[in-house]
Amino acid sequence: MLKLVQELLAMAHKKKEHASTPLPSSEVQLRHLTVEEALPKLDKYLHDAFMAGLWQVRVVHGKGTGTLRQAAHRALAKHPLVKSYRLGGYGEGGAGVTIVELT
Repeated sequence: MLKLVQELLAMAHKKKEHASTPLPSSEVQLRHLTVEEALPKLDKYLHDAFMAGLWQVRVVHGKGTGTLRQAAHRALAKHPLVKSYRLGGYGEGGAGVTIVELT
């Protein structure tokens, strides 16, 4: 896992030197997606955000039944680029949002 993070850091450094693509947004919208649709989108977004040098991002999963939030949290818990995550607080979207700190 450490090797993967080191390789991604090296790639991010090279990419910053040749930045020609727009930066990703500081949040990803997963609302109204199925778990099967949301998890690959979340993984790609985390990679893109990391490569762009973002250190904190918002994952908008909505409140609903909690199924999408639970699946996202399971994925975040084992994702190598995620340092920590927490539910949004007051003014951040509450239980409908997860704030993620990247490595």
